[in-house]
Amino acid sequence: MERALAELRELIVAAAGREQTIDGLLLSIVEAPTPPMSTLATPTFALVAQGRKRLAVGDRVFEYGAGDYLVVSVDLPVTGHFVEASGAEPCLGVGLELRPDLIASLLLDSADRQVPGPSVQGLTVSQAPYELIDAVIRLLRLVEQPDDARVLAPLVQREILWRLLRSPQGAAVREIGLADSSLSHIAGVIRWIRDHYTEPFRVEELAEMARMSTSAFHRHFRTVTAMTPIQFQKKIRLQEARLRLVGLGEDVTSAGYAVGYDSPSQFSREYRREFGAPPSRERASQP
Repeated sequence: MERALAELRELIVAAAGREQTIDGLLLSIVEAPTPPMSTLATPTFALVAQGRKRLAVGDRVFEYGAGDYLVVSVDLPVTGHFVEASGAEPCLGVGLELRPDLIASLLLDSADRQVPGPSVQGLTVSQAPYELIDAVIRLLRLVEQPDDARVLAPLVQREILWRLLRSPQGAAVREIGLADSSLSHIAGVIRWIRDHYTEPFRVEELAEMARMSTSAFHRHFRTVTAMTPIQFQKKIRLQEARLRLVGLGEDVTSAGYAVGYDSPSQFSREYRREFGAPPSRERASQP
């Protein structure tokens, strides 16, 4: 296993900057610990070759390092930071976007007849078996062979998906590809909240959208996201507000109103609780 991880580390460093050779390939090289940062995680498989990272999703905290992999099965607001990384030993990771159409095709070709099961967590972490690491290594080798990659990379990606389907996280991956799974219904509601995060909603309306009873919707949504729908919307609003303050240079009042807050004091209070500093301080630090 250590020999495989050593080769994986070498391949990640060698492939850096050429991820576009293989569709959906993601690479990460971080050379120092980072402060906690909030972002929106999308359906992804990620494998760590070196270093360590910590992620918080709602009230759940995950820490994973070399030889561990995670699966994100729905769009999730997360807070994460690298806890072990240096110039001499950077945190190295490789991943793939998880596309529902590719997973559905694989399920069809493999005659997977399993019916949708109960809701699964939207983010999970496991130790990677050798077979999964080996498949990722073979995919990265193709970065150096673009002509071969056009034909072989999709085949190796299918193998990686198959390994994931046969892993402890297989239920989460499987539900990404099932159109009528509880995860797909919750994912649809999540997309609606993301697209309409400034708008108020009634939980009963979201439950109807998910084709569930209100109590079942609450239970499934909480299982997948580790948050209530209101908490999820608040995370999205605050992340968007931070982008407006830091990235676009908007003033505090305008940013708060733009993301759906009618009360500047409530916006400031919830922003400070989420990010550890009031929005006025973050805005003042910008040029």
